[in-house]
Amino acid sequence: MYAFQLHQPKSLSEVAALLADPDAQPLAGGQSLVAAMKLRLASPGSLVDLGGIPELRGIRREGDAILIGAMTRHAEVAASEEVRQAIPALAYLAGDIGDRQVRNMGTIGGSLANNDPAACYPAAVLALGATIRTSSREIAADDFFLGMYETALTHDEIISAVSFPIPRRAAYMKFINPASRFALVGVFVSQDTAGAVRVAVTGCAGCAFRATELEQALSADFSPEAAKSVRIAPGGLNSDLHASAEYRAHLIPVLAGRAVARALE
Repeated sequence: MYAFQLHQPKSLSEVAALLADPDAQPLAGGQSLVAAMKLRLASPGSLVDLGGIPELRGIRREGDAILIGAMTRHAEVAASEEVRQAIPALAYLAGDIGDRQVRNMGTIGGSLANNDPAACYPAAVLALGATIRTSSREIAADDFFLGMYETALTHDEIISAVSFPIPRRAAYMKFINPASRFALVGVFVSQDTAGAVRVAVTGCAGCAFRATELEQALSADFSPEAAKSVRIAPGGLNSDLHASAEYRAHLIPVLAGRAVARALE
């Protein structure tokens, strides 16, 4: 690991001043960044630890949405009664991330800012039509994820919170990589109170994406059978040592059908 300076600001204004340095990088839970630094894949000159800023943490209901602070840990989302009652699929997703150590250190903001191609939270953000609140603006889910490890965030911008509209029903299913517990394929299905359906997939491309074929099928018939009848083209999907693009394409509607079945329970 390269030498670096560690800053521990206590306010968002301090964070903004520190991130004006182009060689500085924010540190959330550190589950991805610290590992990358140990492997010498990242070498920021300084780290800006966000852990001491209380306004970046917490979960609360705001009208018809659940607001989750960026530094809220996965284990806290999974255990939250607010989340369990309003969006149980989101609590389930958080409780199935990584292992116990990861869930007690990793944060929702860190996961979204890192935008790993196989991370679970991006699928929830897309499928629920969430809004990413940052230190300077609000970004709609559909505009946030740009590509592999790439988001709409600027260098000096951090996520402050995520606002999740409360759906009529939702569910998440993933086929895990047994070693990393990342999603080999993950599918989040959501139906809002007006009946509109959103389906997001993770683990299959450079970043999470919406599956419009599934959305159209489930808008006409919200049933497991409708989901499983959809055929996903493998073009553009990942092929690696864990699974071929064809295998991932096959799994997407299968998991979507299971998610719909769970949502209807």
